[in-house]
Amino acid sequence: MGRWQPDARGRLARAALELYVERGFDRTSVAEIAERAGLTERTFFRHYADKREVLFAGSSELQDVLARAVAQAPESATPMDAVAVALEGAAAVLEERQEHARQRQFVIDANTELQERELIKLASLSTTLADALRLRGVDEASAGLAAEVGIAVFKFAFRRWIERTEQKELAQFVRESLAGLRAVAADA
Repeated sequence: MGRWQPDARGRLARAALELYVERGFDRTSVAEIAERAGLTERTFFRHYADKREVLFAGSSELQDVLARAVAQAPESATPMDAVAVALEGAAAVLEERQEHARQRQFVIDANTELQERELIKLASLSTTLADALRLRGVDEASAGLAAEVGIAVFKFAFRRWIERTEQKELAQFVRESLAGLRAVAADA
């Protein structure tokens, strides 16, 4: 096995996604992922708790980006403005990974268990946003509502971005989706 080659974690992630797309998540084993990456199963489990986690390993990075962006938003920013800054920060992290994101979402969409895990991830991102807003002095209800709405906007923008309906950056889809939300709210 090529254990001495660098980037074992990245190689495992690439091998897993390739296999999930080719064969499906359920029909791919950890042994097959490790073999494709030129590593051992033991190495796989040093990097990932299970084969689902390969698809969700970046969640903590996104949580950090969201929390930091809310904290650094101008003091005068409304809760939704702070969330908008955070969503654009998350978009910047994902921008260079559009094809990976598209393939990842394809795998998730094909598996109920992974869809449930994705919902848990989105809920944790919402909690991160709400916590960061509360640290700014936003009341509980406003923080929770702004965070939930922000994640819904991000989810909508993300879907448009990975479907490649238009050649735009994810941040542009986020801005357009937020503008659409504001227009709908103004009509209400």
